[in-house]
Amino acid sequence: MTAASSDNSHDALADETIRECLALDSPKSFFLYAGAGSGKTRSLVTAIRDLLEKQGRQLVLTGRKVAIITYTNAACDEIKQRLEFDPRIDVSTIHSFAWSLIRGYDDDIRRWIDARLLEDIAELEEKQKKGRAGKATIERAQSIESKTRRRAMLGDIQRFIYSPTSDNRTRDALNHAEVIAMTADFLSQKPGLRRQLVTRYPVLLIDESQDTTKRLMDAFLLVQEAFAEQFCLGLLGDTMQRIYADGKVGLAEAIPSTWAFPRKVMNHRCPKRVVTLINKIRADDDAQEQKARSDASEGFVRLFLISEGVADKNVIEAKAAAQMAQLTGDQAWAGEHADVKTLALEHMMSARRFGFERFFEPLYGYEPIRTGLLDGSGRGIGFFTRELLPLAHALMSKDHFGVASATRRSSPLLDRSFLAEAGKDQKEALKAAKLACDGLYELLVDETPPTLRTILRHVAQTKLFEIPDVLKPFVPENDEVIEEGEDDAKSELGAWRMALDAPFQEIQKYDRYVRGVSQFDTHQGVKGLEFPRVMVIISDAEARGFLFSYGKLMGTKEKSKADLDNEVAGKDTSIDRTRRLFYVTCSRAEESLAVVYYSDDPTAARAAILEQGWFGEQEIEIMTA
Repeated sequence: MTAASSDNSHDALADETIRECLALDSPKSFFLYAGAGSGKTRSLVTAIRDLLEKQGRQLVLTGRKVAIITYTNAACDEIKQRLEFDPRIDVSTIHSFAWSLIRGYDDDIRRWIDARLLEDIAELEEKQKKGRAGKATIERAQSIESKTRRRAMLGDIQRFIYSPTSDNRTRDALNHAEVIAMTADFLSQKPGLRRQLVTRYPVLLIDESQDTTKRLMDAFLLVQEAFAEQFCLGLLGDTMQRIYADGKVGLAEAIPSTWAFPRKVMNHRCPKRVVTLINKIRADDDAQEQKARSDASEGFVRLFLISEGVADKNVIEAKAAAQMAQLTGDQAWAGEHADVKTLALEHMMSARRFGFERFFEPLYGYEPIRTGLLDGSGRGIGFFTRELLPLAHALMSKDHFGVASATRRSSPLLDRSFLAEAGKDQKEALKAAKLACDGLYELLVDETPPTLRTILRHVAQTKLFEIPDVLKPFVPENDEVIEEGEDDAKSELGAWRMALDAPFQEIQKYDRYVRGVSQFDTHQGVKGLEFPRVMVIISDAEARGFLFSYGKLMGTKEKSKADLDNEVAGKDTSIDRTRRLFYVTCSRAEESLAVVYYSDDPTAARAAILEQGWFGEQEIEIMTA
């Protein structure tokens, strides 16, 4: 057996354990530890193929299926293709799967929404009593009115609807957060629904389980506990790669000892030097170690220390890339045909470099909506990215077919029922749509770039698209300027108010960023992906927050009292969060990795980092402009 084939079979025991757990007559739940580049998806697909070959007929005869929950739509498509679209396997995202469980429970959904709206209204009214007059007061009043109106219309809704890929803006539609929250509540409170889940799916496999919303993960664990002899809950993932703040902290510790715990220790992606680095990164956390392939290249790792006060960071980062080209002999690091994936450990750093800071910063600063902002699913986001952007692109390129397609797809002015009701006045309705599009074009080509608020108000006035509830407070009938309240950054309304001051062009850059089609990328977007050349950029000053601290992680700063208190309480610390993001970004590199670290004292940082032992003396360079 060659060394390479030995590498391929090194994790055979883990794969065999998974196959044994999927026995329908005696299922056993499991948590598969699978670090970066370990071939987790291949193991999942192989195990399912084995199940279908040996037990597929049993599934058909009993009318049951195997459910797989994956991280993204792209991951769903990949697994479906690998399994040749076998009808005995249901592959879906978490939102689609959740909706499949609660769809049709309309009376229960109505009661749940009514209770949630009452809570929201009471909270807003309490803030109204304490707040002073200003825009915030008006916006809260409009929000109260909107929620009250929704409550009043609940009784008229016969059947609720939901789409995992749209903004769900009709009055009978549920939003993404509601579907996840009520599914968790229903599974926890309704034994019948838990029994229905197990009867329909004797096996439920959850990929990237560390990022599954805590409430929903707790509900799945409750189902497993109640039906341990009949139900296999398979969790696949790596707690070091938890990205979302609403994922379950301490997932591994919450799993019963009766489960199986297979481990995959090979890293088939990274060169040997990068594997050594990421093993050291997680050594102080869970001490899990991976093994590099015997046929992997040695690879290159360099740490560039740069003064935080450098004037032009884009220039110095280009200089670091040029240095990497020289060190590695790989000219794709720099020049006209450079192909480098740049990852910042904090999204605001990418927002500044890529040019969507004014839109992104206020929304990112309000934690409850952060997850939706980072994956592009947040309330109000799709109005700009999925409706306005396609129309704007078509208008600017004078693509008449594209304009017609974008408006016909979601404009109420071209809705079939609206046109049918218009009867002989259909020409006037079509004319109104054209005038609305023409007006939007004039705003887009104006010498002064329009703000998102300007675009929003034009759409509202012309009824070009339906305005989401979260944005309705910003399209009042008059434009009276009132002194802003003090709680701008402390509420969703306040965050949106500031974000809408951004120029419209920032939406295009934000959209490219969250879709992962820019030079810069999100941690969510690159998880599971790999790139030959990776540049990781870190800076405490740019992060400007308490969520992350690269200085503490690198050993150049002391732990804070909050960190020490959180450690004692078993809670996430800024060091934990930073370590995870650093691990995810560094582990994307297939060939070479550059880390650009902005420090207020590069010389002192070099000494501290050398003592830490992550990088060798020859791998650290203090770079000046």
